Amino acid sequence: MEERFLGQRLLIVEDDALLGEAAADYFTGKGWKVWTEENGLGALAVLERESFHLILIDVMMPGMDGFSLCREIRKESDVPIIFITARVLEEDKLNGYSLGADDYVTKPFSLPVLYAKAMALTGRVMGRTGGEGVFLEAGDLKADVRKCQVWRGSQLLSLPPKEYDMLLFFLENPGRIFSREQLLIRFWGYDFDGNERVVDNHIKKLRKAIGSCGCTIETVRKSGYRLEVGR
Repeated sequence: MEERFLGQRLLIVEDDALLGEAAADYFTGKGWKVWTEENGLGALAVLERESFHLILIDVMMPGMDGFSLCREIRKESDVPIIFITARVLEEDKLNGYSLGADDYVTKPFSLPVLYAKAMALTGRVMGRTGGEGVFLEAGDLKADVRKCQVWRGSQLLSLPPKEYDMLLFFLENPGRIFSREQLLIRFWGYDFDGNERVVDNHIKKLRKAIGSCGCTIETVRKSGYRLEVGR
């Protein structure tokens, strides 16, 4: 058992009580502190009084589904989220990622595999420097999430808030394609009155800001954008 994961706080939101209990028992046995809820409203109530290092959310729940719960959580928190789903449609996964989910596991799943994903995700967020910083890197870019700083080599970059948030998102998801619609929803919300051109404009500004850095935000024709390293 890795000592740095002892005492990690986990919220499991799963309407299948047996599955939720099995996952809770497994993580508890690894030294995590676990809360369980069977619906989205119950989860939101818990989140008003508790903080967590990771949240596991079942996509298909009665009342408030997992997507809606994720959207509500992202209004207040960047806590890592893994979706648990029996649905394997690509558009569902892309929708989840655009709402701010960090990973997926598909039912039926192996508890050791779920735990490995949880460790990898929370380990990345905790950082690789013993808690001194949380870093995301690609090419010559290095972002210190805790200090809200981005470096290109030895040069500290000055990024406006929107470009900074978009860059972190791409750094967290290298090689993954996101459509303009997904990026628009992720960074401007469903109620935004503008069009998708605003995404193009901010991508253009972000590219100019990071310059030549060993990675690039590529335009993928008829699909959207992705971060490519080594180009």
